Amino acid sequence: MPRNPSTGVYSKPAGTTPSVGQVIDPVPWNALTTDLGNEITNSLPRDGSAPMVAPLKAAGGAVSAPGLGFASTPQTGLYLKGGGLLGFTQNGVDVAFDKASVYAAKSGDYTALASDDSAIHRFTAAATLTLSAAATLGANWHYAVIADGGDVTIDPNGLETIDGAATLVLKDGYSVEIICSGAVFFTNKLFARIQNKADSSAVGDFVVGLTLSNNGGSPNTHIDFAAGSARTGSSFVSSAASLTKRVTGTFAAGTGAGGLDVGAVAANATYFAYALRKDADLSFDIVLSTSATIGGVTTTLLTGYSIVKCIGVVLTDASSLIRQFVMYPRDEYTFVTPAKDAVSGAISTTSALLALTVPNGVKVKAKLRFELTSSATTNAALIHDPAQGILTAGISGDGGNLGAVQVAGNYAIGSQDVWTNTSKQVRQVAGAAGNIWVWTEGFHFPCGRSA
Repeated sequence: MPRNPSTGVYSKPAGTTPSVGQVIDPVPWNALTTDLGNEITNSLPRDGSAPMVAPLKAAGGAVSAPGLGFASTPQTGLYLKGGGLLGFTQNGVDVAFDKASVYAAKSGDYTALASDDSAIHRFTAAATLTLSAAATLGANWHYAVIADGGDVTIDPNGLETIDGAATLVLKDGYSVEIICSGAVFFTNKLFARIQNKADSSAVGDFVVGLTLSNNGGSPNTHIDFAAGSARTGSSFVSSAASLTKRVTGTFAAGTGAGGLDVGAVAANATYFAYALRKDADLSFDIVLSTSATIGGVTTTLLTGYSIVKCIGVVLTDASSLIRQFVMYPRDEYTFVTPAKDAVSGAISTTSALLALTVPNGVKVKAKLRFELTSSATTNAALIHDPAQGILTAGISGDGGNLGAVQVAGNYAIGSQDVWTNTSKQVRQVAGAAGNIWVWTEGFHFPCGRSA
């Protein structure tokens, strides 16, 4: 066959270039017509009516003139890059395609390499992922990480950063894609968006769980907090595990550590428990403060934390020990031993304030029992919310909540839940002079628990 298989150039058989008057030799001319028929048969029909029967070999081409292009748009098509790599060009501009993802499981610390470009690594245990230098990995290097068995700490090389920070802690159960700029690292922000979703769509103010109780082993110095969650406005935190804090030390992260925001535990004090959220990884902790407001909490030891919400309160006694209590649903506290806040205290027709064993700095509803004795044959007493002002006890006045003494020197009893002022006080008044006993069983301190 006269066509050169390497170059594709066709050469006529010898003796097929006639001259005038020459007698045509049928042998070479028959060979010519046979060759032409064969080449027509081996040609690819332009109408696509027949397929190729062997690989199609295109010119290498270039990004501006691809080896395989289109008649209407000759600068769009395929060409051969250096190193035998296939290139794609659109209107003379190279188009890059990502390489196939490669999955691997990691059970411990690992250093991400340039060869991990486009890889997906699932860490099945807590680990540190060290990133090679950004310059080594190069721009456009990207890598997916799944934390599936423990937190993964992502640590860039040297002073390089990821999302502007020295490290990124990927919490167990989350995933993130890391992108290299050639100088620093970024993420696709999906992890941060998921973590902050509760905040971005936050509504309401509540506490679920996180109930307080005296620690079984050290009830006088340690408080246990059950698992749960808390929200105030756009700030949310949760914990799947219980946590213990002690009043005998200043704040340190973690269960069993000190809880006070400042100073040492005091006698007859009120310590408000505030839920904390660590900014770096959204983990949960608690700080104890005598401040009744978030703004009053001393934050010197709380760098890197946000105060979310007050979730409860702890009282100490005269010996600086935690008063033992039982916490019930809807933020109700009952002392194991009722506090006797009045013992044969004088009561008269003159309204007076009475201090109780309840949290200081906030209004609470005190759970009270009372007893009254009087030399008057009929006498009643009224213990009420100071916010009501000055009231008068007795049928002709504002009534009473503490029986009526029918025999001089006898006793009358009563009980009621009464709101206090922010100085732990209620008001007391009687229809005549007498003496009163008051037991504080506990109190309701609303923090947002609905169950």
